[in-house]
Amino acid sequence: MAILVFAESLTGKIKKSALEAVAYGHKLAAQLGTACIALTIGKAEGADEIGQYGASKVLNVAGVTSFDSQVFASIIQQVADQVGADTVVFAHSSTGKSLAGRVAIKLNAGIVSAVTSLPQAGTFQVNKNVFSGKGIAIYELSSAKKVITISGNTFRPEVVGSNVAVESASVQIPAAKITVKSLSTVEGTVPLPEADLVVSAGRGMKGPENWGIVEDLAKVLGATTACSRPVADIHWRPHHEHVGQTGVAIKPTLYIAIGISGAIQHLAGVNQSKVIVVINKDPEAPFFKAADYGIVGDLFEVVPKITEALRKFKAGQN
Repeated sequence: MAILVFAESLTGKIKKSALEAVAYGHKLAAQLGTACIALTIGKAEGADEIGQYGASKVLNVAGVTSFDSQVFASIIQQVADQVGADTVVFAHSSTGKSLAGRVAIKLNAGIVSAVTSLPQAGTFQVNKNVFSGKGIAIYELSSAKKVITISGNTFRPEVVGSNVAVESASVQIPAAKITVKSLSTVEGTVPLPEADLVVSAGRGMKGPENWGIVEDLAKVLGATTACSRPVADIHWRPHHEHVGQTGVAIKPTLYIAIGISGAIQHLAGVNQSKVIVVINKDPEAPFFKAADYGIVGDLFEVVPKITEALRKFKAGQN
């Protein structure tokens, strides 16, 4: 019996969401009295550091250069069988979601996605948020083998161990049925599902040419930028920045909403943020009801002042 965690490294580096999955796997293994084993596929720079977050063993399958969910699922299933894993853990990322179902079928396992809790003592009951985070559902897995994905920003990575040597895993790598001809990725920013700090803006910005003040604030904070759906729909900002029920659901530590009224569809995707700050000149904006802190004022005056105050504060710390 073991806990196998897939540690995603599609860009060649271990992702934060992978470390969250390992942190969960470590706690689950401790609860069940077993070992947490991490698996990387392809290039995985810094894979030995996964041991710091609770993996007692780190395995790597080399020779895979591009992502194919069928190939990856077969590799994960083979490794799970080799190490005797009865539970396989994924991050609830686009990659994890594409793999979890396939692996569950291969292992004849029960599956729960976007888990937000460790199992209750004596059972394998886990929680997940439903109805856009307004409710909690309890799922019990009674199958011999289990597959779960971990909701992002729920289990923070904690250093609990030390580096471990990466071992090679020997598996049969099936031929890929997909040929990747080109790959375009967004570089230089933390992906929204993984971001702890998010600065978002809406149509109150009046036009894409004014987005510099949002980017300036995000840069000072070290935050990821986001936007409301209307802004993405009219192409002021790229669609990968759209947060909300119909976009990317996030739950950062801090969410700053600038010039966003707070329609229910937007709130549904951000209402799990730990702290919400709203800046809007309309005191009746619905977003203020969900905010922890609110500033009623002209964003073109307020935001630059906040940015400058943060710059001075950070300069004083150096």
